[in-house]
Amino acid sequence: MTEMVYGTVRTRTGEPILPRWWRTVDRWTIVCIFALFGIGLLLGLAASAPLAEKHSFAPTHYVERQALFGAMGLTAMILLSMLPPEAIRRLATLGFVAAFVALALLPIFGQDFGKGATRWYSLGFATLQPSEFLKPVYVVFCAWLIAASSEVSGPPGKTVTLALTGVVVGLLAIQPDFGQSALILFSWGVMYFVAGAPMFFLIALAFAVLGAGMLAYNSSEHFARRIDGFLSTEVDPTTQLGYAANAIREGGFLGVGIGEGAVKWSLPDAHTDFIIAVAAEEFGLLLVLVIIGLYFTVVFRSLARLIVERDPFVRLAGCGLVSIFAVQAMINMGVAVRLLPAKGMTLPFVSYGGSSLLAGGITLGMLLALTQKRPQGAIRDAFRGGAL
Repeated sequence: MTEMVYGTVRTRTGEPILPRWWRTVDRWTIVCIFALFGIGLLLGLAASAPLAEKHSFAPTHYVERQALFGAMGLTAMILLSMLPPEAIRRLATLGFVAAFVALALLPIFGQDFGKGATRWYSLGFATLQPSEFLKPVYVVFCAWLIAASSEVSGPPGKTVTLALTGVVVGLLAIQPDFGQSALILFSWGVMYFVAGAPMFFLIALAFAVLGAGMLAYNSSEHFARRIDGFLSTEVDPTTQLGYAANAIREGGFLGVGIGEGAVKWSLPDAHTDFIIAVAAEEFGLLLVLVIIGLYFTVVFRSLARLIVERDPFVRLAGCGLVSIFAVQAMINMGVAVRLLPAKGMTLPFVSYGGSSLLAGGITLGMLLALTQKRPQGAIRDAFRGGAL
């Protein structure tokens, strides 16, 4: 019946897993991710030495940890990218349950480490941020429910995911973590839009988010302080945004030279949230453009494969994963140049952070698995077969 509707596509029977994976996976995306990680290690050597010295660690302490967690994240990415969409869906469902429980228990067992937000679990040898792992599995789980809702006698997936999104955003706001809340809302909105949401509903949702933002501004001193700092006409040169802005100006087109930057001695988060400021100061606009180009390539190639995808679940989940990857990078770089309010958000595969690197590997591994070329993957085959 499937062949009658969609036509046939030649397959290679009995092909081993690795050759099939290498033939069907987006190899350019893998190259870009490894390049971003390599740039992250290079910038980590420059940015993390002052912090290591402050805590009496070896100068390469944080870079070694970044290399370890990055290797784990990239291994997870490769392994996940070999799985079929059905396996990704099952793993994401189990992962969502575990991450949701971990997120719900943060107010009881979580730590803030003096940063004013309870976002982490202390494991002794490392910290764990549940929200980082929640994002990719949340997207895939919601994509499954939304796709299933279009089937005959399917569940009310759109309504269920809307309620679920409200609960998740509420748990994140309690921490508070408004940046991750925005990512969750945006990814759900993208999937709902791709699934055919009415414009009236999306406009109503935008006004609801605006109202929630005003409520947060009036009830959260943490949130209000960051918004006021962003809207201020003058930037205090002794703040994080002030240091970052000065570093970007000083870097110019080619930078001041490797190891010659000063911002890493002033910014406490130079190796994490403001790593792009270190890149701009020491290596100049040229390296920043290379980093932006690598992110753009990953996003463009993924969307190019998803736009011809017939499977609703794959299309929705892929678009959601691309959106959280792209928007997180945009937010991190936008904060550094003061286009957005300050948010504690890492630059995927470039910033230091164990949870971020591992979760990034999971996100891109799932995306690579969903964007593999499969026998029934392209919608143009249906037109070629004359079925539509």
